[in-house]
Amino acid sequence: MKAVRVHHTGGPDVLTLDEVPTPEPKSGELLVQLESIGVNFIDTYQRQGLYRLPLPFTLGVEGAGIVRRTGPGVNDIRVGDRVAFAMTQGTYAEFACVPVGKSVVLPENVHAETGAALMVQGVTAHYLVRSTFPLSAGQTVLVHAAAGGVGLLLVQICKILGARVIGTVSTEEKALLAREAGADEVINYSTADFEPEVRRLTGGTGVDVVYESVGKATFDRSLNCLKPRGYLVLFGQSSGPVAPLDPQVLNSRGSLFLTRPSLAHYMRTREELQQRVNELLGWISRGRLRVTIGARYPLDSAALAHKDLESRKTTGKLILLPRS
Repeated sequence: MKAVRVHHTGGPDVLTLDEVPTPEPKSGELLVQLESIGVNFIDTYQRQGLYRLPLPFTLGVEGAGIVRRTGPGVNDIRVGDRVAFAMTQGTYAEFACVPVGKSVVLPENVHAETGAALMVQGVTAHYLVRSTFPLSAGQTVLVHAAAGGVGLLLVQICKILGARVIGTVSTEEKALLAREAGADEVINYSTADFEPEVRRLTGGTGVDVVYESVGKATFDRSLNCLKPRGYLVLFGQSSGPVAPLDPQVLNSRGSLFLTRPSLAHYMRTREELQQRVNELLGWISRGRLRVTIGARYPLDSAALAHKDLESRKTTGKLILLPRS
């Protein structure tokens, strides 16, 4: 089979399309023929060596497709079922072996692209507002990168739960997308400093929570946007890792809370993953949540997908297609 591999870490150009053996499912695993593959920032961190894996390795942690074989001990998923899955290394490929515990069966009316788009970014948006900082109606949130893959979903889910949403974006085109997703206020940080704008928009009070995926470039100002006892939820670092922080800073700025969640800790069981996906699919079926596919790339253009993602020019979810 064809697979996108990393033989040495670096920029997007280190990615190679290799011929490798098709894997065999072990106990509790599914062999999935990929139809859609999600592209995520974690893939770029692995490629750069920020998240280290033994070399060489196949990129990708998310996808959706058709079960072609099952390993021993698999009883409730059958050959021919369509599944989506997350946090399984090696999905930039034509086939992947996937643990049953990280998979969900897709309803017939859900496209594989939607399944692939939901498993990392959708479930991330869900746990951020349902578990990391359980959001209540009437609260005010700040969502950075509000037109990105997670951002567009976050904005919509926050509005479903009755929150006031302030989003930040880098262009007027992205501002339009964030507003269409339901953001009450959108700040273009290319033309305005978001920190004083947030203070102005909240009457000097600040927000209850900042969902922070940018990291280094926005972290300090995000802390300044919080009301006393507010939460900074740092779940990404698209601009680079945050510098070490003296905990006394949290005290001096209002007894703030800081957390750095990870998807793996919010899908520790198949039941938890299924519950999150069920709620997401329910919102989609009722027309309350929309998944935006920003761009599609053939598998051999994975390097271009990474370049586009890291340039922060993209909106919505980026998808790789094993068969164009």
